[in-house]
Amino acid sequence: MRHPAPLIEPGICYGRLDLPLHPDADVERMARDSLLAGSKHIWTSPSRRCRELAERIAEVMGVPLYADPRLMELDFGEWEGKPWEEIPRADLDLWAADPLGFRAPNGESGSELIARLTDFHTALARDCIVVSHGGPLRVLSALLRGQPVNLFAPPPAMGTMTVLSGS
Repeated sequence: MRHPAPLIEPGICYGRLDLPLHPDADVERMARDSLLAGSKHIWTSPSRRCRELAERIAEVMGVPLYADPRLMELDFGEWEGKPWEEIPRADLDLWAADPLGFRAPNGESGSELIARLTDFHTALARDCIVVSHGGPLRVLSALLRGQPVNLFAPPPAMGTMTVLSGS
C-alpha cells in the first residue's frame, strides 16, 4: 500500500521529510479494505505518513506491525523541502540521465535505493502488508514480479493498494 497524500503544499520535494497525512486521508476505509484479509503481519516505513496508516490497519486486523527503515522513501538530501522548480534544471537533467548513479547533494542514489529494497525483499515473508512510498514500492513490486527495476516507471497512486500473489 502506498500512503495517502501527506500534509504538504504541492510542488515540494519531500522524500524523507516526516510529514503527517492530509486530514482528508481516508485511513479508516483503507484499514478495513477486504483485500487485506488473511495478512499475518504488516511492514511499514517509519515515516509518519506510512506509520499512521499501518498502525490503524494493525489495530483493525489484530496483527503485528514492524517498522523497517529500508522502506523509507529515496533520500533527496539537500533537495528535501524545496520546491521542485527551485532545483537547478541541470541537476534534474543529470538525475534523468543516470537515475542509478546520480544522487542529490547529501542524498541517496537509485542504486542505493534498489540495494536496500533488495535486502528487504530477500527477508520478506508471504501473507503480509507493506505500507511504504512510491519509490520503494516501485522497486519492491518489480522485485516481487521478477522484473527489472525501472526507477522512472509510474509509482502506485497515493492511497492505493497493489496485491501481489503467487507461489
